[in-house]
Amino acid sequence: VADEQRPVRLVLEPEDEYNHRPDPVPNYNESMYFNVVDHHSRLGAWFRLGNRVNEGYAEMSCCVYLPDGRVGFMYQRPRISTNEVFDAGGLSFEVEEPFERLRVRYDGDLCLLDEPGRMADPKRAFTENPLVPCTVDLAYRGIAPMFGGRTVDAETGEEPDRDAERSFSKAHYEQHVAAVGAVEVDGERFEVDGLGLRDKSWGPRYWQAIAWYRWLPMAFGEDFAMMISLISADGVTAAGGGMVLHGDDYHLIRQVSVESDWDDDWYQTALRATVSTDERTYEVTGDVVSLIPLRNRRTTPDGEDLLTRITEGLTEYRCDGKVGWGLSEYLDQVVDGIPVGADVPI
Repeated sequence: VADEQRPVRLVLEPEDEYNHRPDPVPNYNESMYFNVVDHHSRLGAWFRLGNRVNEGYAEMSCCVYLPDGRVGFMYQRPRISTNEVFDAGGLSFEVEEPFERLRVRYDGDLCLLDEPGRMADPKRAFTENPLVPCTVDLAYRGIAPMFGGRTVDAETGEEPDRDAERSFSKAHYEQHVAAVGAVEVDGERFEVDGLGLRDKSWGPRYWQAIAWYRWLPMAFGEDFAMMISLISADGVTAAGGGMVLHGDDYHLIRQVSVESDWDDDWYQTALRATVSTDERTYEVTGDVVSLIPLRNRRTTPDGEDLLTRITEGLTEYRCDGKVGWGLSEYLDQVVDGIPVGADVPI
């Protein structure tokens, strides 16, 4: 028990931008995520690769929000045999200069949805909607410091022992970014000059019992951006966090409240967030312009069927008289058809 009380600190080195030697546990995961919104054209996108090399596959997600409201989406679990690169299912991430410049490329298909809500039934959605070709080439540039890292013992610098069965990830960091390049969907080409956020995680990872969370990454400009998070493990209490980019510096968010409006399917349509740093309080409003619901079904060892829902909303934000863009990602366990966090006052 004494070991658990030892002080820890976060460290992050340029080498951490590249992939690590997998821990000898079956559930080792190394993942990167990028999003971007072009504030002029209102095209948005996000991309994720998660290498689970000890299980022999990667998780690949690619999502593009077209300005006319349609959404293109693809999810695959391609086989992989190495953790040395992020390159699977047509999607690749390349670190050109740690903390500064990265490249995202995709060459594959997207399921193009006139009604993105249809993805609530993915099997039917992929059957009834066309698969269209998509190419992405985006050059990402960091516009902020790095936020996060890996946890080490404050005195020895050693990584603490972890229970792989209960671990979510041993290291995680995020950074606000700018991206320029092009996205082409079904022959229609969009030049992209936008802002967004990226993150990376690695270490043993299993499903963790989180009742719900709200994750709100947004950017108003290269010198004003936020990431707001609110996480409830038990469905009763919630822990808030995140950061505000002002100028060149991140300011930690100490307090968070989020109120949401819902439609008949319990998808978020608008939100109001109040966040406080040590310096000041910010009032943020968000309007969800386009949303795609994603689901994860699993069966417990006891045979209980569990349904987790993640709604990914392209969201227009306002704060301090400025207009910004980003995503509103809501995760909920669904019980009796209703997301458990939908009516929780925090």
